[in-house]
Amino acid sequence: MAFTRDTPTPGVRQRTRLSPAWGFVAPFTVMFLAFYLAPIAYALVDSLFATKSSGLGFGPPQRVFVFLRNYTDALSSPAFQASLGRLFLFCIIEVPLMVATATVLALLLETGKALWPRFFRVVYFMPYGVPGVIATLLWGFLYIPATSPVLQGLKAIGIGLVPLSSTNVLFAIANISLWLYAGYNMIILTAALQSIPTEIYEAARIDGAGEWKLIWLIKLPLIRGSIVLVTLFTVIGTLQLFVEPLVLSPLTTAISSDFTPNMAAYANAFTKNNSSVAAAMAVIVAIIAFAMSYIFLRIVNSKGRQAW
Repeated sequence: MAFTRDTPTPGVRQRTRLSPAWGFVAPFTVMFLAFYLAPIAYALVDSLFATKSSGLGFGPPQRVFVFLRNYTDALSSPAFQASLGRLFLFCIIEVPLMVATATVLALLLETGKALWPRFFRVVYFMPYGVPGVIATLLWGFLYIPATSPVLQGLKAIGIGLVPLSSTNVLFAIANISLWLYAGYNMIILTAALQSIPTEIYEAARIDGAGEWKLIWLIKLPLIRGSIVLVTLFTVIGTLQLFVEPLVLSPLTTAISSDFTPNMAAYANAFTKNNSSVAAAMAVIVAIIAFAMSYIFLRIVNSKGRQAW
């Protein structure tokens, strides 16, 4: 087959079409490789090695391949085991509370009888714009009886509440996370509710459906995918718990340096100078997050297929 001068070869035409796309994709690809995959790979490699002093300690330290010993050391540590238990308990508290609160707020604002829905949507979303450190500091002042007008008022009527006690500290941290992220998750569910065609509501009302039937038989089933997404985001975010207990730790003795797995990894890396065990702890938390997300999606998908 003969090609004229004005007819480009197929290879040239393909390169011409791909070059603009690669120009847009390349910055993201480079940043993704450099700041996401590379740290993960480095943590995996670091978790398989240990630093040991040579001889009588006069020589330079050496990196020794120990395979899974850092993982066994981390999992056999009572403090790390306790931190994992607290993290699972926090998940049990936070995930249902977050999903229920965000869903209720979205349903309330998307009812036809809601007053000033745009105003309250902005009000509920505003805490998400506050950095987590600042929000924790603000709540910390409200959790201390000496500086909290709320606790002082409750004490005046005979209610002695100590939010940062060992029995209440997880609920105090869950309250901060709920205040920060419920509005964000509400926006996701609100967008899903707004995408439902109004004709479905009109047909249901003609058939005599009230507001409760609209919620249970139409709204909740049709935003099921968004609820699953919010639940998954909440599970992953809960397993990354670090900022709130770290900022609150100077205010109470109930939060130790290894209160959560991420805090334990942080303490091993920067206090105990044991980056290999810290990397192993971080990998363990990542594996737990992946496993919980996978199991949750499998359960949800299996129930969805059974429903159909």
